[in-house]
Amino acid sequence: MNSHGSSSPAARPDRQGVPMPLWLQGVLELGSVAVVSYLVVLLTVLMVWLADGFDTLGLAGGFVLSGHVWLLAHLTPLQVALDPGAGLPATTGTLNLVPLGLTLVPFALAWHAGRRLARACWEGQFWQPYLSGLAAYSAFGAGAAMLFSRGEVSASPAAAAVFPLVPVALGGFVGAYRVSRSLPGLIGVNAAAWVERTSQYSRWAGSYVWAVLRAGFVAAVAGVGAGAALLAAALFWNWNDVVGVYQRLGTGVPGDTALTGLQLGYLPNLAVYALAWATGAGFDIGSGTHASPLGTEAGPVPLLPALAALPPAELPAWALVVVVLPVLAGVLAGWWFLREGENHLDDWMALRLPARWITYPLSTLLTGLFVGAVAGVLVMLLSWLAHGSLALGRLTDVGPDGPAVLLLFGAEVAVGAAVGCVVGPWLEHEPPFAPARGPEDGEDGTPAGRRAARRRRREEAAARRAMRSAGRRSPRSARRHGRNRNAADPQAADPGGADRNGAGRSGTDRHPAEPSATEGHQGAAPWAAQPRTGAAPGPGDAFDGDAFDVDAAPAASSADAPGLPER
Repeated sequence: MNSHGSSSPAARPDRQGVPMPLWLQGVLELGSVAVVSYLVVLLTVLMVWLADGFDTLGLAGGFVLSGHVWLLAHLTPLQVALDPGAGLPATTGTLNLVPLGLTLVPFALAWHAGRRLARACWEGQFWQPYLSGLAAYSAFGAGAAMLFSRGEVSASPAAAAVFPLVPVALGGFVGAYRVSRSLPGLIGVNAAAWVERTSQYSRWAGSYVWAVLRAGFVAAVAGVGAGAALLAAALFWNWNDVVGVYQRLGTGVPGDTALTGLQLGYLPNLAVYALAWATGAGFDIGSGTHASPLGTEAGPVPLLPALAALPPAELPAWALVVVVLPVLAGVLAGWWFLREGENHLDDWMALRLPARWITYPLSTLLTGLFVGAVAGVLVMLLSWLAHGSLALGRLTDVGPDGPAVLLLFGAEVAVGAAVGCVVGPWLEHEPPFAPARGPEDGEDGTPAGRRAARRRRREEAAARRAMRSAGRRSPRSARRHGRNRNAADPQAADPGGADRNGAGRSGTDRHPAEPSATEGHQGAAPWAAQPRTGAAPGPGDAFDGDAFDVDAAPAASSADAPGLPER
């Protein structure tokens, strides 16, 4: 009697259908991102409408309002032309204050879509579903602009076809990279092979730049986190004022729900405003209202509960202590950079100039400036995204000034990064001033001797690369290979047990663990499913030419082993 799982292959139905084309899979994945993100906004609006939050909106107006919010969350500016009413004058302007909290929804959905597309693609094929999906998303945005445009609020189809691609393209690519961990696997271009042909100094420069970029990103993330913590502390401290604004509005449960949802959508914007306030640049809430650690220029502000946490007009002198937060973000970035061990600028200076008391401070200051510049540019981009206009009265300039944030935050992070590089060795329990790389045993310590030693090291590195490309074994690995063969076959180790006339072992006497010269890789696994030996190298590891072990290089000669397929 056959069990449930013991069916013959002939009786088992063939369920292998035609695989879905990659371009169609990209259209479906990113098309679902557009639909789901719109449904999230529509569900929120309909909940408020069902609770009588919108008296004169109607069901059709709820769909249109959801489309406007969806376009605004995708960075698309809206043209507003409102008639006078409800005590407000006629309003004509551009609404481009993006709710970054809602922008995170399509970004997160595109992140997961990019992960699924990366798993479905072979090496170098990710661009096919990626570009087709972005084209479909662009068409969806243009269609939404034409469908939801009305006389009062409208959007340009060209802008709606371009701006929504920014969060979706970024989220999809980052999600795919998190799965593949390989740029060649995504775009099919192997930059590591090109980098390996460059000089050692070029690889040092590449790994140093990559480490500086990541350290600047660490500082920017730490700064935004400090701004979010500062915002939470301000809301907690002024909670009674926040509740008082809710009671003063008297909108009831539906209105309070809609107002809270609106503020949650702009919560990341408020965190960026708090970071700009901590840097000293401050931010504006419409024309005539500016808040900074030096004081707040009071002016008419909208009656929003979250704005009740604005600092008062006069602050104590110790309020300037908040500038320590960006400096601490820089200290964290400097410490992280030190732990990466990619300070090749200091190595290069130590090789060129043995005076350590000059090279160490100079390399530390330059590294701090580079990290601060990267962090300043990133936070300036966030400030531009969080800055905009509500197209209502005085609220045409809301948010921080990007260039001012770049200068102040970059300078504060630069100081902190330099301090982090200096105090990092004490935190790591290492000597703070690493000695310069001196001459090895038997080397001349004169400048001519150091130049000769560098020339000899370059020649040795070139010889190692040539050996790897030719597939030769080094003498040490050949001796180890011979010992392994002798241990596996005692007869081969004993000269008397083998044919002294040079007959050797036949193919049938080969050890089972040894591959024959005709055995090869019959098939190749997909790029995402290929097993990796050891730790996966990061993007910066491609610049390290001396990290390859010559003894571990595979023997690819025609007499010893078959040629392995290239990665």
